[in-house]
This record gives sequence, C-alpha cells and structure tokens, in this order.
Amino acid sequence: MTTTERPSTSPSGTAGTANVDPATPSVDGATLSPSQVDPVALRRHLDGQWADVRESARELYSDPLFRPVTDLSQDEHRRRVTEQVRALADTGRPRVGFPEEYGGSSDVGATVNQFAVLAFGDLSLVVKSGVQFGLFAAALLHLGTERHHRAYLPAALSFELPGAFAMTETGHGSDVASVRTTATYDGDRDEFVIDTPDASARKDYIGNAALDGRAAVVFAQLVTKGRGHGVHAFVVPIRDHSGAPSEGVEIEDCGPKAGLNGVDNGRLSFHDVRVPRDALLDRYGSVDAAGTYSSPIENEMRRFFTMLGTLIQGRVSIAGAAGSATKSALAIALRYAESRRQFRAPGQDDEVVLLDYLTHQRRLLPALATTYAQHFAHAELAAALHEVFASGAGGAGVPDDESDRARREVESRAAGIKAAATWHATRTIQECREACGGAGYLAENRLPQLKADSDVFTTFEGDNTVLMQLVAKGLLTSYRDEFGDLDTLGTVRFVASQMVGSVIERTAAAQLLARLRNGRDDEASLLDREHQRALFAWREQHVLEGLARRLRRAGPSAGDGSGGDVFDGFNRAQTHLVRAAAAHVDRVVLEAFSAAVASCPDHAVRRLLDQVCDLYALSTIEADRAWFLEHGRLTPRRSKALVRVVDELCRSLRPHALTLVDGFGVPDETVRVPMLSGAAG
Repeated sequence: MTTTERPSTSPSGTAGTANVDPATPSVDGATLSPSQVDPVALRRHLDGQWADVRESARELYSDPLFRPVTDLSQDEHRRRVTEQVRALADTGRPRVGFPEEYGGSSDVGATVNQFAVLAFGDLSLVVKSGVQFGLFAAALLHLGTERHHRAYLPAALSFELPGAFAMTETGHGSDVASVRTTATYDGDRDEFVIDTPDASARKDYIGNAALDGRAAVVFAQLVTKGRGHGVHAFVVPIRDHSGAPSEGVEIEDCGPKAGLNGVDNGRLSFHDVRVPRDALLDRYGSVDAAGTYSSPIENEMRRFFTMLGTLIQGRVSIAGAAGSATKSALAIALRYAESRRQFRAPGQDDEVVLLDYLTHQRRLLPALATTYAQHFAHAELAAALHEVFASGAGGAGVPDDESDRARREVESRAAGIKAAATWHATRTIQECREACGGAGYLAENRLPQLKADSDVFTTFEGDNTVLMQLVAKGLLTSYRDEFGDLDTLGTVRFVASQMVGSVIERTAAAQLLARLRNGRDDEASLLDREHQRALFAWREQHVLEGLARRLRRAGPSAGDGSGGDVFDGFNRAQTHLVRAAAAHVDRVVLEAFSAAVASCPDHAVRRLLDQVCDLYALSTIEADRAWFLEHGRLTPRRSKALVRVVDELCRSLRPHALTLVDGFGVPDETVRVPMLSGAAG
C-alpha cells in the first residue's frame, strides 16, 4: 500500500496501542493474508515493461539442455556450455538487440531482460553467451561500420564465428586507457601490426579464447606515423579453420577457476600479427592508406570514453545476472526454511519450522527486500539504457552534447547498480548457503555453484571499488561531461576550482531535505516513506559535501604543482568516494522501489510491496545506524525503536515469504534441488 493508505496513527505513531513504546510505530501486516495476494499479478509487476519477453525466455527451461547440472568435469562442462550457446543461437533470441537486417529488432531492453532470465540457469552459459553476443558481436556492431557488420555479424550471431573480447591485460584491468598491446600501421603493406610488448601486456582471462574462439576484438594502442592515438579496437583472427592458432598468436588456457568452469578462459599474446587496415573498427577513428588518422571526436579522452560507453550493455546485463543468481539462492533457501523443522517449542508436538525463528527471518528477509529493491532499480536502468540506444546515443553515429550527457548518466547509474547488485549477490548467496546448513554445502543443491560462479561478478565488467569511485566522480559536479575528459589529477583540480554544490540540491530531493530540516525526527514515523527518503537523501548530501571539501583542500594550491600532493589528497579520500557513491546508490534504489510500489495496479500486491519497501529502507538505515547516530539523525531511543520495527516487519512478512519468492518467477526446473524433497526430516 502507499504511504497515504496507511492506517491512522496517534501522534506517537502507535495507532493507540497500549503498553507500546511510543517511539515504535506498529506495522500493519497481520490484516493482509497470503491468499489475498495474486502471485501472477506480483510476478507480472516485477517483469514490468518486458514481461512478455521474460515469460518467453523462461520457456528455455522446458528443454533439459538448459537446466543446471552438477558433477561435470571441466572438459564436459565446457562442451555442454558450447552446445548450449549453439542451441541458444539457433533460437534467434540473441539477435533481438541487433538491427532488423541481422534478424533483430534493436530492442536493447529485451536483450537485457532475456539475459537476466538466462541467469536463472547455468551462469557459465550466461558468461559465454555474454562474451559471444554481448561483447564480441556488440563491439562489431557499435564500434565497427557497415562493412564490418556485413563481414562478421551474421556469423557471430549464428555462432559460426565464435569470438572473444580481448581488453583486459595481465598488467592492466580497470585501467583500460593504459593497455600496452600496440597496433602499429605499416603503410608499405597497408596493414596493422598487432604486438604484445611484454608479459604484462598479455590479454588475460579472455572468455572463448582457450578453445572455441576463432577471432577476437582486440583493444590496442593505435600508432601511425610514429604517433599514438589512444586505444582502439581491431578484429584479429586467432585460429584458423582447423582450430590451430593463427600465425604469431600465442594461446594459453587459464585452466580451472573457482567457478564458471564451463567457460574456456584463455590468454592471448600477439607477436607481429598482421591484419589488414580495415580490421580497425573505425566508427570513432580511422586511418587512410597514407597512414593519416582522423576521428569525428577530436578530444582523445572523450573519444575513448565514447567508445567504452557503447559497450555499457554488458555492465547492465551483469547487474541483472547477479540479481537472478541472488533470486535463485533465496528461492532455494526460503523454501528450505519453510519446510525444514528443528527443535520443539514447549507444549508443541511438532518441531519448529526454521522460518518461524526470528533469527532466520533476520538472515533472509531483509536480503529478500533488498533484492526486490534492486530488481526495480535494475528495471529502471534497463529502460533508460533502451532509451539511450533508441535515441542513437548508444552507438549510432557521434552523440551530440545532450545525448552524450544522457549516455554518461546511464553509465554512472549502471556502474553503481552493477556494484551494488554484485556485492549483494555475494553476501546473500553466502547467507543462503549458511542458512541451509550442511545441505547447503552439497553441490547437488546448487548453492555452492551459485556462490562460486557469481563471485567474479564483483570484478567482472569493472572492479566494484573502481566503479564506485567513478560514480562519486560524476556526483561531485553537474559538469559531468567535462569530468569525463579528466584524469585523477585533473578531477581534483577541477573540483578545487569550482564552487561545488551537491547534485541533490538541484533535484526534487531538495524538498525531502527541507522536510527533514524543518521537522523533528522524533515526530516522524519510521514507517513514513517520505521520512525514509529524506534520511537517505540527507546522508547522501552530507557525505558528498564532505567529500567535495576534502578534495578542495587537495586542490592546485597544494604542493609544488607536480601533482604528487594532489594525488595524495585524492588517495586519502578514496574511501570517502566509495561511501558517497554507496549512499547515492542506496537512495536511487529506494526511489526506484518507491516508484514501483506507487505504480502497482493491484491493491493487495501494492500493500505487500509497500511493506517490503519499508523493510528495505529501514534495514538499510539499521545497517548504518552508527553513522546516523554520529550525525544526529537518530537518537539512541529511535535507534532502538528502529531495530524493533525491523523485527516486526520481518514477522509481518514471514507469511508472505514464499509468495514473494514466487514473484521472482524463477523457473522450477532450475531450483528443484534434492534437499527440498526431504527438508522436513
């Protein structure tokens, strides 16, 4: 239910209940029974704009080929996943985000949602197909031009041309601008020479490289006429039709990993490998026969960020995949908790169901609420990404200032949501494993595999800590387009030269902050959604303004002008950067959840989601209540009341736990594990 639908309360917020601490509002949950909530309506609301796409994608699991299996050797697992990718290509589903002439409909939102549903199954398939269609083929589409599309896309989309995406190097992961592989133009032969100068420039962890890949999109420093022009992408054959490495290409197998062993990760080194001039994917930079370089984007750093920005779909997709892995783990753990019994209460014949214990509710239900919140935030992000690509800012031509700004806003949000979703997945899947005891440690029950396979998502498609620093950098000023062209030193100097105002002050959040400043915290109900939003917004602004002050002090007046002292100041503020970004992402997620509650057409579903949103908001505040206490936004008494309200919300939502799990739409075929058939024993 929405905030306005809550029952009337006394000034103390207790609905007049006797013998109740007036600081503790009551939770209106007992009156809503599970039978009143339609699980189909709930799932339809979660599936949202692309509900039909998601429902259709779930049909894949009627085919046993796509169901998760255990006890496979690495070789068996790789063969099975390769077979799955071929079968997936045969369905035509991966084409949906590509132009009509290649069998698609340019529907990027549908692609992201299909990918999320695919992640209910084997995450090795998710990653390998993501490399093939979301990275290799997408790079051809967005970084290449028509001749590259005609030459490569049909074979890439049919999986006749297995491809790799060779960006990360042993010595450079997140710092893509500094990769050391070179592509030097040889005008005498009208060719580029791809070279790995030393071991640290070897392309590492490259999916599809160890066994299947026949070509790779290789990111390298473009050099012509003795001058470098920054990182560009090239199509480089890595194997011939017999499967042997191409001349000058050295391939190594990364071998067994902690998880995702169905993906053939490899290492690539290039020793004077020659490719024709048109191997350069030249949408944003080209070289003519005379070796003259030209680009529609003059500034090298802006050109670099524009090229990387066209590949943002991968980051959004990984956030969705992490969410699906989390939902799968929660589906298993909560169903187990609903049927497994342990210890008898006095006067009872039957042992107590695990989920009736408040400690067990505390382990799983706040995580369930956060998963709901992040689902709706990801849905908003997918819709925004779709709009960016539909407008042409995602890759068709050179974006103007307005579309460039829209793209960067989506990039920043994608970085934050991806980090939050993958960190949440890592924590929640571990909690689910522990909540299932010894049974949760058995491979047959999927939780260990989900944990192992999703763990790398925190560093895949961008290390989370680095991504959060990028989010904070974008928040420091409204001049985000200028920030994109600055390195660390330039960022600090730019901040120091500005009268930095919080982005929040120029948004609707200003009204929330005014509400918080003008009222007394102890007069507001903890279950008042506007008060919750105001607390989130106030924390974000306070942390962000503190960060801006720290960076101003590290500005150009510091030190001798060499930048050393400025960098030291920036380095000292890095944890503050990450905290500012985390506070921002929490608010964005709460805003998305609040909007989803308000837009729900089904009254009973809306009431249930409203309580889940309360649990997300208050458990998030509870987790950071030391900060809120330190900064005067919670009194000790209110802090204690907060804990009691979270307890009460967990008890209130406990009867709806399985309904909420069913709302995720996790295919039964992917979570039908042995321990659920004998949990009562």
